[in-house]
Amino acid sequence: MSDTRSVMVPATELEFEERFVQSFHPDHTAYWRGHAWMAAGAMALGMVILWAIGNPHVWTGAVGGLAAIAVRAGYLASDEMKARWDLTDRRVLGPLGKQAWLRDIARVRVLGSAVQLVTTRGDKHLMKYRADRDAVRVRIERAMAGTQ
Repeated sequence: MSDTRSVMVPATELEFEERFVQSFHPDHTAYWRGHAWMAAGAMALGMVILWAIGNPHVWTGAVGGLAAIAVRAGYLASDEMKARWDLTDRRVLGPLGKQAWLRDIARVRVLGSAVQLVTTRGDKHLMKYRADRDAVRVRIERAMAGTQ
């Protein structure tokens, strides 16, 4: 059994004179709120599919959708709540060795409770379950502009 803590936090060494600025941690409330919305969607979709195929037990679609998302949420929570992103004066460093140079970030967007970094090469990094996604976006954009 391996320790996911080591892969869910940035392990990339800082370069010479590179300066750490801030860490971004996931938020438990945002995690569970996001899964509640997914469950609602899965429940509705399951019911619509069963209705469309003529199943007389449409309500079982709601039970199945809720169960599927509940299992997903429980299974992923331990890893997702350990995922940390670090901002330096040059890069954004993420779990599993992910990194984006500030000079290469073409766009910073918000999607639900997440912040997405899109690089000029088309790489996409998703910082999921942020308590204040807009503050994270602004902080990264300030770093990109050099106004730490």
